[in-house]
This record gives sequence, structure tokens and C-alpha cells, in this order.
Amino acid sequence: MTVVAITGGGRSIGLAIARRLAHTGMRVAIGDIDTGAAESAAAAIPGAIGLPLDVSDAASFESFVREVERTLGPIDILVNNAGIMPIGEFLSHDAELARRAVNVNLHGPLNGMRAVLPGMRSRRRGHIVNVASTAGSRGIPGGVVYSATKFAVVGMTDAIRQEFAPHGIAVSTVLPSFTDTELIAGTTGLRGVPTVRPEDVADTVARVIARRRAVAFVPGFLRGLVGLQAILPVWAGDLAARCFGADRVFLTADHGRRAAYDERITG
Repeated sequence: MTVVAITGGGRSIGLAIARRLAHTGMRVAIGDIDTGAAESAAAAIPGAIGLPLDVSDAASFESFVREVERTLGPIDILVNNAGIMPIGEFLSHDAELARRAVNVNLHGPLNGMRAVLPGMRSRRRGHIVNVASTAGSRGIPGGVVYSATKFAVVGMTDAIRQEFAPHGIAVSTVLPSFTDTELIAGTTGLRGVPTVRPEDVADTVARVIARRRAVAFVPGFLRGLVGLQAILPVWAGDLAARCFGADRVFLTADHGRRAAYDERITG
């Protein structure tokens, strides 16, 4: 039976992915820095386990992988989903929170891949799915640090994909747009682009795994828009961003409505 490990699986997108993949018959391991959330999520999914995991800590990730493999067997699929999104004017960003975002969003997937790739390579099979963001394909004002980390995830995933393809390992990037989770609390979303559900992202992850696709956007039509923006002159790309409201969406967020989320990611 296929064993899948999911980071940040205690809530939101990670939990939706856990439910979706369990529905296909996979054995699911949920890792989350909130141990209670991981255990509660696992308790509602037959055969799942929930374990503590701080993705920014390499030793924590290695311990998580050892326990998953001791309990369920070798990890066939790793979904690096955990991430945080501090937003606001760049000069008001807390430097320590910025470092934390880099540690979670970038070093988290790196730690995870280092932990599972040796086993996958020796077995000559496996699949890693790194959940990035459309903010990793075009920078968003007010999301400087978040965009930086997600651009890094997109680049490193493509590099790892090419390096480990000869070993029978698939590596994929999933890039969701605004998703109805606490990450976008206090924002208004983008004009003309539907806010997707965590279940939409989970369905895409399931398809990516089934088809071993390298890259997938959520919603899918954004791939064409992103490709078009890449060939437009800079001024035209900026004009399109203003039409969608992407130039202000993070700068005008209501931080009162984000207070609970901001407190949690700071802690």
C-alpha cells in the first residue's frame, strides 16, 4: 500500500490533501508543528497517523520520517505543504519573521527532501510534491518575503526534478492561487480570479501524483496567463497586475482580521 507523508497536514490545504489521498487508498502520515492538530486530523482518517513536525528543523524532519517508516513503511510520496505567509509593507516586515518564513517555506522542503530522497533513490521509486504558490511565478507587492520563498521553491523543485529523474523519482510543483484558508485572512482576493478551495488544491495534487506531472497551477487556466505575462513587456505585465488588483491586495490587507494568524506564525 502506498505511504504518503504530508507536512502542515493538520489544517487547511494539508488536511484536504490528506483526506483526498486517503480516499484513493493511501496510508497517510500527517506532520504538523501543532501536534494536537496533527493527531486530531489523523483520528478522523482511517489508518492515518499524526505526528509532531517542525519542518524548519532538519532533526525534527528526520525523526518524523523515521517514525512514519517504522509505523507505516517506506515513504512513497512526500507532500511538502507546510508554509507561512507574512504580508505587509516591506519596510514594516519583522526581520525575525522573515527569517522564519525562509526557514519554513524554503528550508522546510529542503529538509524534507534530504530526509526521504536517500531511501527513494535506493528503491528507485518515489514522488515528491512541493506546494508553492502563484506568488512564486510573479512577485506581489506586500508579499516580498513570501514571493521570494515561493520563487525559490519553484526553482529548486525543477532542479531536483531533473537531478533525480534518472533514479526513477518524480518531483512536482503545485502552484495554487488565492485559496480559502487563514493565509488570506483580511485580503480581498484577486479581481476576475476565483478564490479556490483547499479541496481544489487537493484534487490537483492527486492528479499530479497519478499522472506524474511536473507542474500544475490551481486553477489550471492560470498557467496560460502566467506564460503570457512572461513574454509581455514589463509595463504590460504591471498593467495586468493592476487590473487584477494584485498590486494592492497584500498592501491593503486588514491586519485586524489577520491578527490570530499573524500571532500564530510569529509564535
